[in-house]
Amino acid sequence: MSSAEKNTRTRILDAAWTLLETNLGEPVRMSDIAREAGISRQALYLHFPTRAELLVETTLHIDEVKNMESRLTPSRSARSGEERLTAFVDAWGNYIPEIHGVGRALMAMQETDAEARSAWQGRMEAVRHGCAAVVRDLSRDGGLKPELDEGRATDLLWTLLSVRNWEHLVRDCGWSQTAYLETMQALARAALVKTAATD
Repeated sequence: MSSAEKNTRTRILDAAWTLLETNLGEPVRMSDIAREAGISRQALYLHFPTRAELLVETTLHIDEVKNMESRLTPSRSARSGEERLTAFVDAWGNYIPEIHGVGRALMAMQETDAEARSAWQGRMEAVRHGCAAVVRDLSRDGGLKPELDEGRATDLLWTLLSVRNWEHLVRDCGWSQTAYLETMQALARAALVKTAATD
């Protein structure tokens, strides 16, 4: 890909990102994105043949710009399941406010927009994979509560860390980001981690 093509592709992704954050859940059309990027619709379709592909690529572009891979390094290099749990909750919990605008838009659109639903579900599946990796490490260490299998434990962690839960506690209830993170850390440990046996 030439430098010019790469720059145009980035402009398109940035335009889609801007519109998703500012359109308050209204559908974002290809023509709107082309206009925001300053290119023709034909040029837009050369880079992204379908709107679904563009929306999915926009979520991945945001992750790249915000350096999500680097943020996940402490979780992926953790020496124990409990350490990985703490690092993952911290990484994802601090990322939610940064992608909330786009997330809110895609969630609002998904009821009537299959392409937006596909983009958002793909992003949430990536979070679920992260939760599953945490649970596998806890289980490997013998630290997972015995009443939970890995599937249910993954479901539980994924649900605790949902964007809707962050939105409800921080936006609707007025919690600080610090209070949210501390509470999610405590709830995740209480829900998943086996406590030491007492004599």
